[in-house]
Amino acid sequence: YAKMATVTLSFNIDSPRWDQSTFVGRLKHFLNITDPRTVLVPEEELDQAKALVESCRAGLVPPGSSQEQLLYAKKLYDSAFHPDSGEKMNLIGRMSFQVPGGMAITGCMLQFYRTVPAVVFWQWVNQSFNAFVNYTNRNAASPISLRQIGVAYVTATSAALATAVGLNLYTKRAPPLLARWVPFAAVAAANCVNIPMMRQQEIINGITVTDENNNELGHSRRAAVKGIAQVVLSRITMAAPGMIILPIIMERLEKFTFMQRIRVLHAPLQVLLCGGFLLFMVPAACALFPQRCSLALADLEVELRDSIMAKHGDQVPYVYFNKGL
Repeated sequence: YAKMATVTLSFNIDSPRWDQSTFVGRLKHFLNITDPRTVLVPEEELDQAKALVESCRAGLVPPGSSQEQLLYAKKLYDSAFHPDSGEKMNLIGRMSFQVPGGMAITGCMLQFYRTVPAVVFWQWVNQSFNAFVNYTNRNAASPISLRQIGVAYVTATSAALATAVGLNLYTKRAPPLLARWVPFAAVAAANCVNIPMMRQQEIINGITVTDENNNELGHSRRAAVKGIAQVVLSRITMAAPGMIILPIIMERLEKFTFMQRIRVLHAPLQVLLCGGFLLFMVPAACALFPQRCSLALADLEVELRDSIMAKHGDQVPYVYFNKGL
């Protein structure tokens, strides 16, 4: 990437390849950037991809670069670097790691649900994983202190454990299938706590909102609440099919004689099946709502709305912001 030449590209590297106003377009986008194969890409290649993307933004690309190379570099950039700060995200927190990381943890939660120690351990592992993911994919314009991270982590973990252990004890005499659904109830409850707590600074101080041309207009708490609520719903949706349907499948499979003979393989089987669900559900859940979220001017805080109207009149009917993932 040392040799650079000024070229006129026929496309804008930051323009989405697919229409982001439609679910199908967003699904194709997230299928691309959550591709789990990108977690195997060496750090050096990721840094080269970032350099190429930044060069393209400046109108400079290496001589002879093809459009396919540029699009692949953008794919790597989107999968590994934060959309707000441009900083490289930790591997565990990247959405491209959701399939390998999530399938292992979810599979074990669904398999080892019968005893309280197992429930406690795997819920703790899951919440630790979620804390990495939520912190990594926050709106980076809103800093959070180590103390706030600690409080968020402890609170979410406590909520998950209380839900899981409480329901586990409650369902001792219930049909076996209900007991298998306890991990999902715990995950859903924890998501409702973990994500808002981890991103509490956005709710307290608001997040940056812009006009359609990315001109900053101010900070809005209501925008933060909307974005975080959509992320919570997306995360629960991401987990739901695997954690609701898979227990039904396993409940029926375990009645067969051959399954009773290979009990040692039940956990690996659940891990693989979880991977199959997550391979589609991670991009599908991310695609539920636009990444660049919008909020009507009338729904903003009165002070911010008045400030925008004083400066721009009725030329800004909507404000836009990054909701995070």
